Amino acid sequence: MGSSGGAETSMMNIIIPEEWSEAARTVANAASPPVTFVCGPKNSGKTIFSRHLVNVLLQSYERVAYLDTDVGQTEFTPPGFLSLTVIDQITPDLTIPCLKTPERCYFFGDISPKSDPTMYLKYISALYDYYEKEFNMSDLSGLPKDTAVPLVVNTSGWVKGIGFVILVDMLKYISPTHMVQIRISADHKNLPTGGFWLDERDDASATLIEISSARQDSLKRSVLVQKDARLLRDLRIMAYFRQCFPSETNITTIKELARSLAAHPPYEVPLSSVKIQHLHSQVPSSEVFYSLNATIVGLAVSSEDNDRLPSCVGLGIVRSIDTQKKIIYVITPAPHNTLEKVNLLLQGFIQIPNCLLQVQGCFSPYMASNVLPVN
Repeated sequence: MGSSGGAETSMMNIIIPEEWSEAARTVANAASPPVTFVCGPKNSGKTIFSRHLVNVLLQSYERVAYLDTDVGQTEFTPPGFLSLTVIDQITPDLTIPCLKTPERCYFFGDISPKSDPTMYLKYISALYDYYEKEFNMSDLSGLPKDTAVPLVVNTSGWVKGIGFVILVDMLKYISPTHMVQIRISADHKNLPTGGFWLDERDDASATLIEISSARQDSLKRSVLVQKDARLLRDLRIMAYFRQCFPSETNITTIKELARSLAAHPPYEVPLSSVKIQHLHSQVPSSEVFYSLNATIVGLAVSSEDNDRLPSCVGLGIVRSIDTQKKIIYVITPAPHNTLEKVNLLLQGFIQIPNCLLQVQGCFSPYMASNVLPVN
């Protein structure tokens, strides 16, 4: 969405500086499908730039892949996920994120990589490998642009300490063709300039692009928008579970959503059909089932091949557990045919929003007559 005349391009309520538009055009005009890494400190505008870049790329390519590595402020999924999503339509309003079904995703189960940096990097590597296998055709000459699929990698704002080490490891593994670094006026919060992740022996090279944060005051200092991260996460979770109901259903308030979820028939999942894995914590075997009650779990599909990571197909709310019948009651918008494949429940630190729990009676046990069997 490059500007045609003025110094800035307006996308609804978002002002895209000409510097940003020029950076996006540089990426889009690359000779081969670009792999672009977008990084910078918190609240510098990485997500908005990434959305803008995707729109610009869609003017030249039919599809763009998006690797979302920010588990705290996810783009197309509920929080706690790492995902690879393929986009084929321009987003007219850059201010509004929307839920999409990823090509592949993993449930990390936390809003920061701090809890398990090794596993975090393992998931990202697996997602990039999947992109390379299924979508990256840059090595095949003669293919039209509408066949190739470029990649945009959006990152979190944790760029100091262990966060910096994680970022360097990601850059080394992905080896992008373009690296866009967004810098803010508080220079001590920025990443180093240049190819800071490259060793002297590295042959890899990337086009380095440095741009300034979009919002500035009269003294050209960056004005950081302090987003209520927890509120945004809660809204994403509520939007996800709102999908349990048809779009025409009249649910306009949090209280209505909570009551609708309370009345929604849960799926009946036999304990014998699933394994339970706790992420980032250890739970005594005698407390495993009790720890799941009224929690959010990742619905995953594991394989007999231990080298393959369990892919996740969605989230569920454990409505209640009948320990005598050995039945778990789960609310989820995931379709029935997908649930039939689920054989692993992943419990992390993603919690049901408090505003849903405050509605009286929303998560008391269901009667057995109000359930949907999975099998």
